[in-house]
Amino acid sequence: MSGFDAVLLLSFGGPEGPEDVMPFLRNVVRGKNVPEERLLSVAHHYQRFGGVSPINEQNRCLIKALKAELDQHRLDLPIYWGNRNWHPMLEDTVAQMSRDGVKRALAFATSAYSSYSSCRQYIDDIERARFAVGIEAPQIEKIKPFYCHPGFIRANIDRLKEALSQLNAPAGDAVHVAFSAHSIPLSMALGCRYQEQLTTVAEAVANGAGISDWKLVYQSRSGPAHVPWLEPDINDHLRFLRVMGKQNVVVHPVGFISDHMEVRYDLDTEAASLAAKLGLNMVRAGTVGTHPSFVGMIRELIVEHLEGGALAGGCFEATMCDPGCCLYQQDDAPGTAHTRI
Repeated sequence: MSGFDAVLLLSFGGPEGPEDVMPFLRNVVRGKNVPEERLLSVAHHYQRFGGVSPINEQNRCLIKALKAELDQHRLDLPIYWGNRNWHPMLEDTVAQMSRDGVKRALAFATSAYSSYSSCRQYIDDIERARFAVGIEAPQIEKIKPFYCHPGFIRANIDRLKEALSQLNAPAGDAVHVAFSAHSIPLSMALGCRYQEQLTTVAEAVANGAGISDWKLVYQSRSGPAHVPWLEPDINDHLRFLRVMGKQNVVVHPVGFISDHMEVRYDLDTEAASLAAKLGLNMVRAGTVGTHPSFVGMIRELIVEHLEGGALAGGCFEATMCDPGCCLYQQDDAPGTAHTRI
């Protein structure tokens, strides 16, 4: 065994009531030049859902499923949970781990891909939290992005097949699949393998579900219009599909692991409304959530790190992130804080 004595679930966090929304958003953009009107606009998205983001409850469900999975395989490891932007805050969690006597923890972040905000920033979050706790803080090592793990691919294939069965397209009608992921600034994308990894997953999932007509698209961009982000945007793509005479589309948010606010609002509200106006027959596929193959994947990654073996999947170059991976220097212009809000 490699000496890990706990597991830490790392996530973004989200408000759990109307009074939490603005403090949460201010945590997200702290130190960044984001105009107040942008925050108010995003706050409206949350208020449409009673000020509650689904992400915290989804993380509770994932922790419960993972605990059962570990127990079933006789892995006696406590699971801690810390967020970047809302309670339970990572710094508080690391302090609790220290009080509990944890010496070395393995961190699993709720993002499958490499980019500054989905990987490197979590590494920085860990180091800031450990520094705040002090010399007694446990060592914490983050599992690198798991995008190509067979368990993640299998779970996404199942979710896509479920959506295809719900589409109710007439027999023989063509179906297009739009694989959706969070857009990031082009300058950020150039410093990581985010786009390459998403394409790898989309192709594997499409092949597994027997789909030949598909496209990788993006959603949830923010910031000023003059700053280039990854495209095409999901809504622009839906308009293009209509012009091309397409009738049936499944939108599969393969870039996300749970149905949190950016899935519920940007896809289930905005994209679904546009599809209805365009006359498209659209179904949104579920994310992996607590799919057994996904939960099993997390357990496999934990075991592989405990045993110090090679990671499964065939596309992992190392067990941990490279020291210089996914680095990114933000612009200082107002509104260019590239945060996932």
